[in-house]
Amino acid sequence: MKLKTLYITIICVLFLTVHAFGQTTTPTINPTMSYTDSEGSEQTGSTSISESAPLTVNFTSGASDTDGWTSHYEWRFYKQGQRDSPYVVRYEENTSFTFTESGAHLIELWATFVNGTDTVSYTDEYWSSEASPLSVSIYESKLEFPNAFSPNSDGINDIYKAKDGYKSIVEFHATIFNRWGQKIYSWDDPAGGWDGKFNGKDVKQGVYFVLVKARGADGRKFNIKKDVNLLRGYTETQTTNE
Repeated sequence: MKLKTLYITIICVLFLTVHAFGQTTTPTINPTMSYTDSEGSEQTGSTSISESAPLTVNFTSGASDTDGWTSHYEWRFYKQGQRDSPYVVRYEENTSFTFTESGAHLIELWATFVNGTDTVSYTDEYWSSEASPLSVSIYESKLEFPNAFSPNSDGINDIYKAKDGYKSIVEFHATIFNRWGQKIYSWDDPAGGWDGKFNGKDVKQGVYFVLVKARGADGRKFNIKKDVNLLRGYTETQTTNE
């Protein structure tokens, strides 16, 4: 009889211990960002980003210890100084967003966890006094083109394209014309360019013309019109990207 009583007592203690342990496990969040940088490298676990647009960023809540809790997530995107007026709200544990406007973007994850009468919140007060929002800074736009290139397969300036360092170009179209106004080539990605060919054949050395229409993430419009010197016999190591 004593052994049975002891056994029941042990079971009760274990039950109460397990129950108490479950109630003291508090859900937490650790929001971070991942993206592909301008060099093409995958970046994960970021809390602050400075990049060119368009930029697609994946957001992860980092929520843990949520078993048994009902979870509610609210991602709030806002511009610097406009915290009370988010321009986007997403109701997902993990989400993604493509930034196309320049400036400082701030992101908060308002999360609430409910278990019976218990509630754990990471909302207004938490982000106002305890945590710093995620930040994404999008550069102002920049776009420049050279006045010459040398498509001679020497690996130096073989492609006529935007100068290195262009930033935050969200719309783009460029067209090459010959001296008689005939369209030779066009492309819609600032990373692309012209290889000095027309219908698969090399064009003659000489002067051509480029027309570029583009728009930056900051609303700036680019209307670039300039001569393009095609220097097919140019073999020096000095650059023509000026």
